[in-house]
Amino acid sequence: MSDPDSEAAPALKELTVGDEAAGQRIDQWLAARLAPDLSRSRIQALIRDGQVSVDGAAERARGRRLAGGERVRLVLPAPEPAAPAAEDIPLAVLHEDADLIVIDKPAGLVVHPGAGNPSGTLVNALIRHCGASLSGIGGVRRPGIVHRLDKDTSGVLVVAKNDRAHRALSEAFADHGRTGDLERAYDALVWGAPPRMTGTIDATLGRSASDRTRRAVVPEGRGDARHAVTHFTVRERFGEDAQGRRPPVAALVECRLETGRTHQIRVHMAHIGHPLIGDRDYGRAFLTKANKLAPPLGEMVRAFPRQALHARLLAFRHPATGELMRFEAPLPPDLTELVEGFRRWGGEG
Repeated sequence: MSDPDSEAAPALKELTVGDEAAGQRIDQWLAARLAPDLSRSRIQALIRDGQVSVDGAAERARGRRLAGGERVRLVLPAPEPAAPAAEDIPLAVLHEDADLIVIDKPAGLVVHPGAGNPSGTLVNALIRHCGASLSGIGGVRRPGIVHRLDKDTSGVLVVAKNDRAHRALSEAFADHGRTGDLERAYDALVWGAPPRMTGTIDATLGRSASDRTRRAVVPEGRGDARHAVTHFTVRERFGEDAQGRRPPVAALVECRLETGRTHQIRVHMAHIGHPLIGDRDYGRAFLTKANKLAPPLGEMVRAFPRQALHARLLAFRHPATGELMRFEAPLPPDLTELVEGFRRWGGEG
């Protein structure tokens, strides 16, 4: 293990905005000042990660217009290690054999290292748990990873432990169960409830025009457009009266993926007017709804720190034996408590 004192320190750049730069976007101004050392996309990533400050305050809006005279400070994190290190992070293992490992991922755990998350990830935990047995196809930063769950999504995830298993599982996920036995079901707690108990959302996804880290429903002909289909079933509705005169305030919905796009369920449910509770990226306009709930429930919703999404079921053919494997993970305690809160207080307000 390297000596922490010998590791490279972050680099600091401090710049003063001249009057001639008034009205320019901060990302454009920095890119012009720091070229060719830093690209505009790299600067935008640093802004998103909170590494840029203006007059001592962190600035996360890459489109901020400068006035002139500001002091801008940019922190360049030290280079990351070439490969992730093993870390002692507890894992909830549902199954493990010579070919694969299935875990129940907790909310808050990032799957693999990346910008802003160089350590403390599932990959770091797997390297410690599995040693050298992880598949190398995914590269040094994603060994064994054949699919992902968002950081704040909990639930079942499978990881390959050798290259043969990685290829077979990757093919199954790429096919999305159209010709095989791959099955994925998620539990989502959403605002309101779809008018029908079952339905299909067929809406093409691409990058959001306002934030490239997010996704949005886009026209089919756009260059980055990707076909996306989600099937849903309403399992429980909360807050409606027996006569149907008061609409439900929330619903527990099962979502099954026919495709597997980034943020697919979150974007699709928001697209039909029922974003996930706690989703601050795609349901921000619904945050004030918590103020209309009964006080105990409203407090629970405001304090809930993530999107209410859980990967409950994953089924696939074992890459070596051909056996149909099926794994389910119950709702974690935080989401169980929130669902129970809607059952108890959802009709009051």
